Amino acid sequence: MTYKEPAPLSKTHLNPFESMMSRFDIAAKALGLDDSSYNVLKSPAKVVMVNLPVVMDNGKVQVFEGYRVVHNANLGPSKGGIRYSMDVNLDEVKALAAWMTWKCAVVGIPYGGGKGGVKCDPRSMSKGELERLTRAYTVSMIDVFGPEKDIPAPDMGTGPQEMAWLMDEYSKIKGYSCPAVVTGKPLVLGGSLGRVEATGRGVMVTARSAMAKMGINPVGATCAVQGFGNVGSISAKLLATQGLKIVAISDVTGGYYNAEGINIEEAIAYRDRNQGTLEGFKADRISNNELLTLDVTVLVPAAMEDQITAENANDIKAKLIVEGANGPTSWNADEILNGKGIMVVPDILANAGGVTVSYFEWVQNRLGYYWTEERVNRRADRTMKMAFEAVYAAAQKYNVSWRIAAYVVSIDKVANTQKFRGVF
Repeated sequence: MTYKEPAPLSKTHLNPFESMMSRFDIAAKALGLDDSSYNVLKSPAKVVMVNLPVVMDNGKVQVFEGYRVVHNANLGPSKGGIRYSMDVNLDEVKALAAWMTWKCAVVGIPYGGGKGGVKCDPRSMSKGELERLTRAYTVSMIDVFGPEKDIPAPDMGTGPQEMAWLMDEYSKIKGYSCPAVVTGKPLVLGGSLGRVEATGRGVMVTARSAMAKMGINPVGATCAVQGFGNVGSISAKLLATQGLKIVAISDVTGGYYNAEGINIEEAIAYRDRNQGTLEGFKADRISNNELLTLDVTVLVPAAMEDQITAENANDIKAKLIVEGANGPTSWNADEILNGKGIMVVPDILANAGGVTVSYFEWVQNRLGYYWTEERVNRRADRTMKMAFEAVYAAAQKYNVSWRIAAYVVSIDKVANTQKFRGVF
């Protein structure tokens, strides 16, 4: 078959969709994917763009750009979060939707991939403005969303409250309560126990599995975590329970370093009483980029996309990178990291604990029967361990990195499903 080599990207402008496609192409070659499957899987199945007029608190109408991309629905209804950010753009949403396809497939849950976003600054908006925006977005996507079609969830800039508004608006339009249309809801509306910690817990489980394969004793191993939101802080907390020494953490205010180790419970408590930031936390101040290049055993980038690039990959000293964020390593850094022998548990595997427990929430909503947190965690841990083993086996079989192996496992599953279902 014929593949186009990914176009060279500048170091200052990294297109997230092209970054995803570069990995897709390498995995497709390793797998020997046929032309037909390649052509179907490289493009999103559906792209919806909307303009959302919202009455602001000052009485004026502001129009917001909204997106929903369904990349693939071979394995089941599409699944993916809704992002509120000024950085939202179509290429980003397309890349994130494709990553969701591979993420759901690699952990073996019956979902396809989707993603949504609204270009806005949620931090500058009142609760009333956010509610009106969320309800307007839901109305505009009424033919896209559905518990059997496309199931959104929280992402950057959104949380349980936005999901509650979405579920309520959707239910009003349908005429009956429909909790299964969205996941990441408050517990009282059908949310799942264990959901808040699910992504960070998956990071911990896959990190532990990777260290076992690499012969690294977690007790006393050092770790740096970039990003101290839900994923980063919980990853840090749970990794610390496994014996790792967390020597550095960071958020938008910068990095905080202590060679003797940071008490993560204290850091979380400090953040929660300090308007959600680590500003003023007692530790040595470093930059986010300095955190990435610390001499640690494990590095967990859990902040934004494209943090590890060709510009700083040569300076990375960690033995193991576990990607808590989506797309934290740009495609042009992969070869450098591989050349240095740095092992990477890729985002589509490492942070898939969140979508796994989202799937459990959806199952519980449809059953009308809810599990204990212990059962949720036990099933999620088992799912993540099995997924890691499948990726590790594929890496050995095809002689590729863990990242490419994760894509191989996912693409193979989605392509085989496509063949059985057939195409026009």
